[in-house]
Amino acid sequence: MKTLGPAKNFLAIEKEHSTLDTAAIAIVSAPYEHTVSYGGGAAKGPQAIIKASAYVEFYDDETDRELCFDVGIATMKPLSFGKRIDEDALEYLADHVRALLDAGKFVVTLGGEHTISAAPIAVHLERYPTMSVLQFDAHSDLREEYQGSPYSHACVMARVKDMMPPNHITQVGIRAQCREEAETIRKHGINTFYASGIRRGVYGPSWIDAAVATLQKDVYVTFDVDAFDPAIMPSTGTPEPEGLWYSEALAVLRAVVASGRTIVGFDVVELAPVKGQHHPDLTTARLVYKMLNLAWTKDGGSKKKSSSAAQKRKVKTP
Repeated sequence: MKTLGPAKNFLAIEKEHSTLDTAAIAIVSAPYEHTVSYGGGAAKGPQAIIKASAYVEFYDDETDRELCFDVGIATMKPLSFGKRIDEDALEYLADHVRALLDAGKFVVTLGGEHTISAAPIAVHLERYPTMSVLQFDAHSDLREEYQGSPYSHACVMARVKDMMPPNHITQVGIRAQCREEAETIRKHGINTFYASGIRRGVYGPSWIDAAVATLQKDVYVTFDVDAFDPAIMPSTGTPEPEGLWYSEALAVLRAVVASGRTIVGFDVVELAPVKGQHHPDLTTARLVYKMLNLAWTKDGGSKKKSSSAAQKRKVKTP
């Protein structure tokens, strides 16, 4: 398995902190785009995230550490799907994620369209059979098929529902779906926190506490960036109004960790970069690193001081 060097890896970090032998975290780029139904460009998302990450600061004030130096982050060479589509594409991705989990890595997958999430979720489920899936999304993605395909990005959570107890799925920020999906949610007991309900206060004193209460001990997070409001995330295939703010999404993740639950892996998908708009790419890159800082528990929560290697990074200006 080949990794990318400092000029092309996540955060542009030096080799001593980014080889597979030295890193505890592995990032998989899955630039798969086959079933997008409105705006395209998701296949360019992983590369845009990694490119923008060179401008993300190493230090996290909340945890008082530079996680990339404390535990290391290896960025794998992007997968090449070739003519693989649907189930073949998912099996191809699953094989790579499984190999990294077998090697003891914490795996982050970057998409690509949301279809790809079914693969890392399935592999993590092999290791954490009672885990929950926490989905940040504008769309419930619960159609049994869409445009003739059960592997459409609009069907990914239906495929996840087929793998696990439906009440182990929690959705946050949903604001666009068909009647079939709404009926599936009610029939199968999927925990869906609609954006309209969040705004209207229908989930009690704290919608975040209510959402976290639905989760099992182990949690896999799938984050479609269209969960964000288009005001901060215009670069996605189907932006929907009334979305989440960056701080709201992080508040949910903080509450997950504070509750004693463990984030065992995650993916971030559906960034479709737009030429001349840099802030969505940087926002997504920063989200990935912040999610790692919040999820990481293997160091026992210690606040290690910065490595001297931090000084090796060249200052870059826009």
